[in-house]
Amino acid sequence: MSPARHGLILFAHGARDARWAEPFERLADKLRTLRGRDAPVALAFLELMTPDLATAVAEQVTAGCTTITVVPVFFGQGGHVRSDLPQMLDACRAAHPGVPIRASVPVGEDDAVLDALAQYCLRQLERD
Repeated sequence: MSPARHGLILFAHGARDARWAEPFERLADKLRTLRGRDAPVALAFLELMTPDLATAVAEQVTAGCTTITVVPVFFGQGGHVRSDLPQMLDACRAAHPGVPIRASVPVGEDDAVLDALAQYCLRQLERD
């Protein structure tokens, strides 16, 4: 039997301009490096870009993930995180009933992320 694999999916809004996704792709690449080759990291989008969340979850299940964590890379909890994401997660759970799929709070709600952003803003003051 193969070892348990915990998949990680970064869930972002999406945009018409492909360049919008570049920071999210860099974040996914950093996580792939940190987690290693056998720990899948995917990027999924709510709209306008691919893959969508259902596709990313299905790909991780096919790759052998036995648990999946979805991290919303949103700054706060607007309607997409409060309404759309729970419905999408329910559909994914129904499609893959043997795989636990959980979601974290949006990254912008975490104090460590806010602290890092505050430090970034302060460093900008020092640039002048």
